[in-house]
Amino acid sequence: MKSLVLTLVVSIIYFSTSEAFGQLPVKPLASQAELLKSSNKKLAQNKKLVYDMWREFLEGGHMEVAEKYFAESYMQHNPNAATGRKAVVEFFSKFTKPLAIADTIKAKVVSIVAEGDLVVLSFVREMPDPNDPSKTYTTTWFDMFRIENGKIAEHWDSAEKMKFN
Repeated sequence: MKSLVLTLVVSIIYFSTSEAFGQLPVKPLASQAELLKSSNKKLAQNKKLVYDMWREFLEGGHMEVAEKYFAESYMQHNPNAATGRKAVVEFFSKFTKPLAIADTIKAKVVSIVAEGDLVVLSFVREMPDPNDPSKTYTTTWFDMFRIENGKIAEHWDSAEKMKFN
């Protein structure tokens, strides 16, 4: 009897709360121009450094600007890429071709947060729904960078190891 009651209670909770706790879509908090602002000049500079690197290097595919943005000793915590400025150029050269550089980041930016020597970019990420492949859902992707002497010295994200052929 106790197991039947427990099963009934768990079922009621599950089915009655699945919509109540349904995921809200991830959306940008403000325009990218607004997200770049800070009352602290150094934090605004750090945000702009990471923002411009993202536009020019990552989305624009301009590997020649790496020295402008990355410290030679750049440390990488993504399990798919090696450490060092040379390594980040080699890694992204496999996936990108130079394009016109956009005025804003093409991806949907949720927020740009700076504190001390760290800058965090968060993005809307659309994923296939594992329960219904005809649907998608949004989640958030985070990249964090540490700035040292005006260059990106270190990077973290939530990437998992990928299989490369």
